[in-house]
Amino acid sequence: MYPTSIFQSAELSIDDKNKLNMVINHLLFLMRIKSVSLYDQSQRVANLAAATPLYMSLTAHELTLITNHVLTNYPYVSKRDIQVYKRHPDLGANILESCPGMEDLIPLIRFHHERWDGTGYPKHLKKINIPLGARIIALASYYDDVIFSSPNFKHKDRPEVSRAIFSGSGILFDPDVVSAFLNVVFHNLKIG
Repeated sequence: MYPTSIFQSAELSIDDKNKLNMVINHLLFLMRIKSVSLYDQSQRVANLAAATPLYMSLTAHELTLITNHVLTNYPYVSKRDIQVYKRHPDLGANILESCPGMEDLIPLIRFHHERWDGTGYPKHLKKINIPLGARIIALASYYDDVIFSSPNFKHKDRPEVSRAIFSGSGILFDPDVVSAFLNVVFHNLKIG
């Protein structure tokens, strides 16, 4: 994954992009030190989340707009642990608030656990009220968690995961994103 991405504002100066890359590289370095598997998962999710909007033929403007205790103790977590875990989208978004050029990414981080039917968190947003980038990240993250067996999911193969994703279309996930995402995953790419 490249630190600067298709989700960033094109209006950033070269100096701001360099500073932003340095901050992102440091965060990735710290993440890798903390957990190699979390680092690897973030790389895979970022790659899937970047390929999906390209498949959807989104314009540059649309792309700009898209712009650990709990995990180690699963399934033996308390209600308090779950509440702490559910704060991570806000905490991640808060970290980005002080970074120049990250304004467009903040809602994507904050709302990537929202669900199409409004049952997600932190704000229980529904359908198109969820930023498109957050919908894409949610699906890419779900797919990666299941395929690579995060503690939250029993390992499944690609066809099983595809069926699960398809069955969540219109409930958990945006149907348009599901269609594009499954084409990306199975390399039926017609990007652009």
